[in-house]
Amino acid sequence: MKLIVNLCILLLIGCNSSNQKKETSQLTNTNENYTIQDVLIKTRDGAKISTLIVRKKQETEPQAVILQSSIYVRDKGRDLTTLKESADRGYVGVMAYARGKRLSPDEIWPYENDANDTYDVIDWISKQKWCDGRVGMFGGSYNGFTQWASIKKAHPALKTIVPYVANRPGMGLPMENNIFINPNYEWAFYVGNTKYLDTVAGNDRQRFREMQNKWWETGVAYNKMDSIDGTPNKWFQRWISHPSFDEYWQKMAPYKDDFAQINIPILSIDGYYNDSQNSGLYYLREHYKYNANAEHYLIIGPYSHFGAQRNGSEEINGYKVDSDALINTNDITYRWFDYIFRKGQKPKELKNKINYQVMGANEWRSATSIADMSNDHLKLYLTNTKIEDIYSLNPEKPSKKEFISQEVDFTDRSTGNNDYYPDPIIRDEMDMSNGFNFISKPLEESILVNGSFIGELNVSINKKDFDYGVTLYEVMPDGKLFHLSYIIGRASYAKSIENREILKPNTIETIPFSNTHLVSKKLSKGSRLLIYVNVNKNPFSELNYGTGKVVSEETIDDANEPLKVKWYANSFVEIPIFKN
Repeated sequence: MKLIVNLCILLLIGCNSSNQKKETSQLTNTNENYTIQDVLIKTRDGAKISTLIVRKKQETEPQAVILQSSIYVRDKGRDLTTLKESADRGYVGVMAYARGKRLSPDEIWPYENDANDTYDVIDWISKQKWCDGRVGMFGGSYNGFTQWASIKKAHPALKTIVPYVANRPGMGLPMENNIFINPNYEWAFYVGNTKYLDTVAGNDRQRFREMQNKWWETGVAYNKMDSIDGTPNKWFQRWISHPSFDEYWQKMAPYKDDFAQINIPILSIDGYYNDSQNSGLYYLREHYKYNANAEHYLIIGPYSHFGAQRNGSEEINGYKVDSDALINTNDITYRWFDYIFRKGQKPKELKNKINYQVMGANEWRSATSIADMSNDHLKLYLTNTKIEDIYSLNPEKPSKKEFISQEVDFTDRSTGNNDYYPDPIIRDEMDMSNGFNFISKPLEESILVNGSFIGELNVSINKKDFDYGVTLYEVMPDGKLFHLSYIIGRASYAKSIENREILKPNTIETIPFSNTHLVSKKLSKGSRLLIYVNVNKNPFSELNYGTGKVVSEETIDDANEPLKVKWYANSFVEIPIFKN
């Protein structure tokens, strides 16, 4: 668990770290092929960042540095292995661990200090004799976030980043479209309990599932989750105290005008079935929004959160992917670094700015932007007329403001609403237990669904707020459903994730949505499109009772009368498509 550092080295560095006058504390360990350094880098506010550096022993000239910035302190030498690979490829490999991790004496607060700390690490690296003044970064998930955090104010030595499935705190996890979801609860203990990783807590699925189920069954407030668990969770409590995308979240990574100053070349890699895709693509969309001349490339295909960081997978959630979808993420990354630092060839996968695999077509395509992935769109309205006991999805706008009604009893814990998650990707039948399904007529020709669908829900409720879900499926000619994309959202934040706007009871309100998952899929002639709309009520995320109070403080006592929703027929979706 201590990588290559033995107990004596740990004690030595621990003693050195107490000397606040030193900028760094370090110890060098040399073996036959590599020079390995353990360094504590002092930040501008006096914290210490534990850093591991690997160089090829025979290299005497300064080199470009490949930096990874991580909260995950891996065991079994995994981190050392990836650093040695950087060295073997002609770079200096550096791993900087988040404040408080590994040998750092400081307190652990995920997300909060990475922007300044990573900048300070880059600044220190750039001044070392083994660095030629150029730094690149890569990595996935949290390591993707730290790359973006580091360029909220970019250091001139940082020349490129390669983020995979990058997290954007406050947008994806620990909340998605202002709804707190549960996976980050146990993750906080996993990364925050120890200087390394608390694998006991991280692997104790039964503990956290029992906690979640007890919260669901008893109806206590969401902010009492750690009381049910019996262990205080300071990280969770801090996060849920910021339900809006406020300054707390904004300062962690580039926000609005910050993107205008980002001029380094960037390669992002993501997946259609990456849970936090809306985080990773947020960075790309905002980068181009504020900097029209950005040199930012995207590779995206049918990958999960972990698959995109590796080589994909032959099968994901029961779907057997096309053979050409499998890529070598690591190899592409180093070919990108060679392109940036050594004037090598640009990776052949980058035909244009947006490079995407078309599911079902066994081919890759490219476009100048996400918008240019499509050349048309289907605008379809939710109606109250039925086709074979299923409501119709119609291209013609209804002439009357007709609606269908739904009633949801939040005191009833025997059933849940909104089975939106894409597992399995291919389903045998649609969910008819609650919510509403809207189906189109069969397609007269084959098309590609290319991009992120958007829409507008026109609703009237008897309360002040509610959480909703919208899921897009292809109904294939054989009747099976192929999960394409989805969104869950909070109605009161539909127009601004920064400012909550409470709904007026029994008044028709417009709920726009756009932050759906991007996808590319070939739909065959005869397929139909299906939209599944529901109220979000399940044990896997925060439960909005509709009082208008802080949602994490609501309890089952706030349920009172059931939620009554009128879904109006002039609600619609716009699905981006490409026609040959």
